Amino acid sequence: MDQNALIQFLPLVLIFIVFYFLLIRPQQKKQKEHRTMLDALRRGDRIVTGGGFLGTVSKVVSPEEVEVDLAPNVRVRVLRSTISSVLSKPDPAAAREAVKERDAPKEARDKEPARRAADKVQ
Repeated sequence: MDQNALIQFLPLVLIFIVFYFLLIRPQQKKQKEHRTMLDALRRGDRIVTGGGFLGTVSKVVSPEEVEVDLAPNVRVRVLRSTISSVLSKPDPAAAREAVKERDAPKEARDKEPARRAADKVQ
């Protein structure tokens, strides 16, 4: 009777082993990678939220929240868990240049294209 019961449970055990290696283990690995990606978020990272919004991380508010620039003068706070992927990591020099350009007074930004055009003519 014991061998008969073992033979009856053997297919169930094999099915569980197959499910573990084909479904459970890859899902756990994917969750770990996602958690690692969220922990590595930094200012300047281009991200995609779960709702499909594209933005740039402007500030890490807390371990659970980040502030994201969606458009000029549009900043929102989102939960880290709602970020689905990181599109690109910033080049540190380019990020500093972008911040300087964004924070420059409007008059200086308006004069910059005219100055560049004048430099090309000469």
